[in-house]
Amino acid sequence: MCEANVFLLEPDGEELLLLDAVDKVVPLEQDKIYLENIYGERKTVRARIKEMHLVEHRIILE
Repeated sequence: MCEANVFLLEPDGEELLLLDAVDKVVPLEQDKIYLENIYGERKTVRARIKEMHLVEHRIILE
């Protein structure tokens, strides 16, 4: 299994779960990122990748 949970880092340092079991991350124009998970849920967010911890199945956006 190669899915990861995607979190948004808030200004106070707290991590907010955006989408779980994400298997597709596509960078778009103007700092947008398209996310899709194994359940067919999709989100496009205005953020940039801060960290990727693939062994821990975590992607952190800011």
